[in-house]
Amino acid sequence: MMRAAIASLLKRHKRQQLALDVEDELQFHLQMLEQKYVQQGMSAAQAKSAALRRFGDIERYKRQCLHISRRSSSVLRRSLKVLLLLIGLAGLSIRILNIDYKISRVGVMLIAVAICGRLLLYVRGLPPRNPECS
Repeated sequence: MMRAAIASLLKRHKRQQLALDVEDELQFHLQMLEQKYVQQGMSAAQAKSAALRRFGDIERYKRQCLHISRRSSSVLRRSLKVLLLLIGLAGLSIRILNIDYKISRVGVMLIAVAICGRLLLYVRGLPPRNPECS
């Protein structure tokens, strides 16, 4: 029970730290864009306004970055990626090292399974399409 509570606190802290890191990174890029506009002769207020307009919706980008980070950190997802890589390499080695046509086809099928599986993992990780962005 105590371990679960500690693990939950650590996980929450990690998520909060990640959110802060993403926020800092986005703010850094926004400030660099402002600085560029100031160097081009804009006033500080104009540069800030132009940078915000050019950069777009920061909160939306922050949510997307956090979503991508959570998606890529899943242990199961990483394990599946490694497994699919191994299947693809096995298929490639079978395809290259065998002369027999029938066995060579097994290699091709293993490569196809690895590519399709990886594509499925990618597509499943995409966020739902927002109709407002069309």
